[in-house]
Amino acid sequence: MRIILAGGGTAGHINPAIAIAETVLAEEKDSAILFVGTKKGLERTLVPRKNFDIEYINVEGIKNKNAIKNISVGFKYIASVIKSMEIIRKFAPDVVVGTGGYVCAPVVTAANMLKIPTLIHEQNVFPGRAIKVLAKKSTVTAVSFAESIKYFKDAAEIIISGNPLRPEILNTDRATSRSELNLGGDKLIVVFGGSLGARAINDVVCDYINKYGNESGVRICVATGRYGYERVRQSVDSTKYPNVDIREYIHNMDKILTAADLVVCRSGAITVSEISALGVPAVLVPSPNVINNHQEYNARALSDNGAAITILEKDFNVQRLRQAVEDVLGNETFADEMRHRAKAMGKLNATQIIYDKLCKITRNGTK
Repeated sequence: MRIILAGGGTAGHINPAIAIAETVLAEEKDSAILFVGTKKGLERTLVPRKNFDIEYINVEGIKNKNAIKNISVGFKYIASVIKSMEIIRKFAPDVVVGTGGYVCAPVVTAANMLKIPTLIHEQNVFPGRAIKVLAKKSTVTAVSFAESIKYFKDAAEIIISGNPLRPEILNTDRATSRSELNLGGDKLIVVFGGSLGARAINDVVCDYINKYGNESGVRICVATGRYGYERVRQSVDSTKYPNVDIREYIHNMDKILTAADLVVCRSGAITVSEISALGVPAVLVPSPNVINNHQEYNARALSDNGAAITILEKDFNVQRLRQAVEDVLGNETFADEMRHRAKAMGKLNATQIIYDKLCKITRNGTK
């Protein structure tokens, strides 16, 4: 299979594309794979690190409420469509895949214009602007949540694939992870807010630790993020709380998540998909600082189905967190029900579903 993948800006768009590419190679070792991205996005480092080839185009996202800057954005978009057509003609792919971010729009548009089969993938419950527009002309739209289908009324075909996840997440074992972490019979609460950190979560958790950090039988692992580490260390005297582990990052997240009895975190698409796949009870605190408030949509998809607890940032405080901890850790029946409902929503074979669909639309000559 010859495949072009376009998606970028953030790891949430790039890693699903990489996971798809790796599955294609695992199934068909002689496949030819090319990524298209921008030099400003994380794809510039993440894609070469996986030894995939990448071509670059110069495109930007629409600037809200800035008509003058959007004139330049429009010209760059047109130039990027033309450049993408050149790349497609030269590479001659069987299919083009877009995984979101503004970089995928001109590439998928060019492929549709050239009658090349296309598949686009949306990670979040509420779709991004680019994916909603592209769905009208693309061969297949793959969504991660059933709740997304209502936003794609004009799509030619929709499949529910789930989010492509890291193999190390899917291949972990809870008993083994807990043994390696020497947890014994203790409950483990894991807190994280992303690589940069989430101040609102960090501040509440600092207060929580200072009140409940010595609770018997409970351990707390906190990943503060890059910008939160010093602030948290200054707010919490770690020598007083031997059961609390404060880190800047959690590098062994696969083991930590698998071993966790409760997770407190943001609700980015990949995070939500990982905790669903593992069946981990979660308190989700959506970031209010994202486009279209998509993290709240992601969180509600779980909590509306009894698979998580959603607390908006404006309502997130020590009292609400304490109540959630007591509800989950103090009631095994409730916790088991959350695990069961989360796993029921999780998709463990997203990349295989997408690969099978790619085979169908390329070999059946849909376009």
